Parts: sequence; C-alpha cells; structure tokens
Amino acid sequence: MLSTFLTVGSQQKTDPTVTPFNSQAYRVGERLTYDVAFSQFVSVAHLELFVAARGKFFGRDAIQLRAHAETTGMVNVALFAINNDYTSYVDPGSGLPFHVQEVVRQTGHTSDVSSDYNQAAGTAAVSPKPQLSEFPGTYDLLSAIYRVRALPLTDGASYLLSVRHENIEYQAEIKVTGHELIKTKVGSFNAIVARLNVKNSSLDDYRTRIYFSDDDRHVPVLVKLKHPAGEIRAELVGSDLRDRTTPIPRASPGPVSPPSTVVIKGTTPDTGFTRGDLPFKVGEQLNYQIYLPGTDQPVGTALYEVKARGRYYNRNGFLLSAALRTTPAIGRLFNANDLINSYVDPTSLLPFRTELALVEGARHTNHTYTLDQDRGSAVTENNRRVEIPVGTHDLVSLLYAVRTFELAPPKRNAISILVENRPVTLFITSLRRETIDISGQKISAVQLSLTTDDPLSDKYQFRAWVSDDVRRLPLRFTAMTELGVVRADLVIIPVTPQ
Repeated sequence: MLSTFLTVGSQQKTDPTVTPFNSQAYRVGERLTYDVAFSQFVSVAHLELFVAARGKFFGRDAIQLRAHAETTGMVNVALFAINNDYTSYVDPGSGLPFHVQEVVRQTGHTSDVSSDYNQAAGTAAVSPKPQLSEFPGTYDLLSAIYRVRALPLTDGASYLLSVRHENIEYQAEIKVTGHELIKTKVGSFNAIVARLNVKNSSLDDYRTRIYFSDDDRHVPVLVKLKHPAGEIRAELVGSDLRDRTTPIPRASPGPVSPPSTVVIKGTTPDTGFTRGDLPFKVGEQLNYQIYLPGTDQPVGTALYEVKARGRYYNRNGFLLSAALRTTPAIGRLFNANDLINSYVDPTSLLPFRTELALVEGARHTNHTYTLDQDRGSAVTENNRRVEIPVGTHDLVSLLYAVRTFELAPPKRNAISILVENRPVTLFITSLRRETIDISGQKISAVQLSLTTDDPLSDKYQFRAWVSDDVRRLPLRFTAMTELGVVRADLVIIPVTPQ
C-alpha cells in the first residue's frame, strides 16, 4: 500500500528549459512530516521530507534532499514492512538530480543503491562507480516531488512528467483542477487541487488527488488515493522551517540512516537540564528487547522515537512515538502490535494530543485524546470528556519527562498519567546508584521504583534503570507478572576500548 503512495509522488518529470522553476520550493531547513491513513486504520505509516543542505557535493554545487518512509502497526506486520531512506542531490537551478541514493531495510538486511542521473553537464566531476545506472533527463522519486512544487500550478494547466522508480520509467500528467479549503492537523489551507494520471499504471484507477498550499512554497498538505481496499490519505502533521544560511560542506556523503541503537562510552554525573538543553534530540531512537523469565530469546520489541519537531494541530511541539510488538515466535500464541503517538509541548513536554492504535490478540482499539492542560480535561474522539489534573502525561511523554527530572537518590517525584480513561498518580522514587550489565557493558545507572496511588501501589513491582549521565537513557525496565519477572533491555552497540 505505501509503495503505491510513494510511487505516486515519484512519477514526475519536466523540462526545466520550458517550464518555469520556483526556487522557493527548495528552502534549506524545511522539514515536512506526514501521517498515512489507510481505510479504517488511522496511522499506518510515517513520512518525512527534508531539505537538508546546500553546498558542494561530489564536486558540484547542489541541494541535498532527504526523505524517510516507514510503515507502522498492522500494515508493517501483515502487508508492507518499509523502512527506507532516500537522498537526492539536485541542481539548484533546475531541480534535476545528478546523484541519488536509496537505503532499504527489510528483515535485518540493508541494501544501499546509488545511481547517477542527468550527467550531460558535469559528468567528469563525479567519480566513476561500478554498477551505477545513468538516466538522462530523468527525476527520481524524491526530486520529482520538489520539482512539481516548483511548477507554477496555474488553473487548468497540465504538466507532463517522467520518473524512474525501481527500474521502471513512468509517464504522468499533473492536471490542476481548481482550489479547495483543506483542514489538516497543522491548520487550514487554501489549496491548489491537482489530479495525477499515470500512463500504463494501475494508479490511473485510483483517482489520485494532491492538494498543494496556494503560496510560493506549494507544500503538499494532503494526498488522497481511492484504492480498491480503501482510501489512502497522507496528511501533513508537522511543518518546520529553519533557515540555514551557511552551506554544509560534505564531499562524500554517506547513507542517510537514523540511529536505531545507542552507544554509551562513559558516564558523567548529571547536574540537571533546562528546557533549552533537553537530554534527547529529534531523530533519537531507543530500541528495546523484551524477555520472559527463563528465556534467552526476546519475545517482543519496543521502539521509542523522537520523530520530529514542528507545528501540529496549530501548536508547536515534538512528535514522540512508541511501537510495541511481539516477535513472530510468540505471536503464534499471542499477538500484540501497539502504536502510540504523543504530541507534546516543547517546553513543558506535556501532551496536547495522544493517538493510540492497539492490537492485542483479538482486541483492536483506536483512541484519540485531545488534552487541555490549562483546564484539566482530555476529550476523546467521540467527545467523551475525562477530567484530569493539570500537568497530566500520557504513557509516551512520561518516559521523556522523567529524563528531565532530578533523580539523585533518595529523590521522589510524583506526576499524573492518563491510563485507560482515568488519571493515575505515579510516584518515581530514586532508590540507589548501581552498575548494571546491558549487552555485556557495565553502565552506571540510577534504579527507580514506579508506584501508584492505587491501594496495591506496588502490585507489579515496576522498576527502571536510567543511565547516570547527561542523556538519562532508560536502560532497563522490569515488572512482576504471573509468569515471573518480565524484562525490557535497551539495545546497546558494543564499544571497543580506545
């Protein structure tokens, strides 16, 4: 399903000598974040577009474009498992790519494919590489999206385009059909409506519509495809523009690959954080493996991620996410696949919107909460109101907020969290400093106990270990269950002593 959507964005080519070119579509620092919905599934994928830099690349003046596409939840497990990065180096005057890189990750295997494009001018500046394809006058998937944005998109106009994607060249027509007011999670837009027709492709049957902001940037705010299995919608949920006037020189850029594991080389006693110096950054990914008592193989995984910082639902914020799923082996007995998105204030880290898509056995649950932290309320998708204390966290923002607390033993903190439609007071007590073993590494940590205001406050004996350094990384979680102690360990890259 997602590959269909990505193909839509890629099938575009134009002649820069004939069609006007608007450089405002290539503003360095612009980051666009999208959520993809499919049929009744509210979030099946996450997309990000980024104008990363302008400078010298491969001996040429160029703009570096990046994109990341990743499926989540049920679609990731049952239909398409996509976790891809795209990088395109384009000519600043035409938008034509001259070097393209695609990193594809599937079931533990990573492939990195590079191609040279449009080498009529400047071929000699690029070092020859074996097995590189050359596609004169052709756009790749990523550069095509920006080239369409650089078109004038005037009413009634048609633009014929061509793009090569996965060794197939498509011919497409972008037809501007009118204007429409579009409401998205980041606000309302007066949008230019364009219809996409693709020759010799099933996409012609999908009635694809692309909605561009009616300004000089032509930001794609919404894409809709009428797939036979249900409508596919890619909606803008974050827009961040940070001007970068200084070029970033990189002569030989490497693959675009967001960190998936963590390296810890040492520890330094922490003195606390200000809101301008948070212990995490956009792009941080924390991967955990979950173990049952007496087992050496993980039965589940958990991924916590700081996906982006931008504007969501008319507010500035961070997009935090957590994805928890069972492994295929245990999934035959019990399948769990949970996804939670938390949109939090960048200063307080308090959530203003929480989205849950939970799959636990035969139970499928989708909930959305809009939190008003000033008035103390959380409103569900069906307008049910839940009274909450001011300053209530959800289960994702909790993890990041705790990392900003003073945790020196015997410090005790208390916060409110929203759990199953009711607020619960959570007490976080720093018990002791100790050294724990994670993946063969000895790491200094602070042990925390997590208890609630329920009558059986420590029923599950929740414990957490946080690194005793400036990053405050959650290293391990344990809980007592009917089967015994369940453990989740952070995946750590082995470090070779210097």
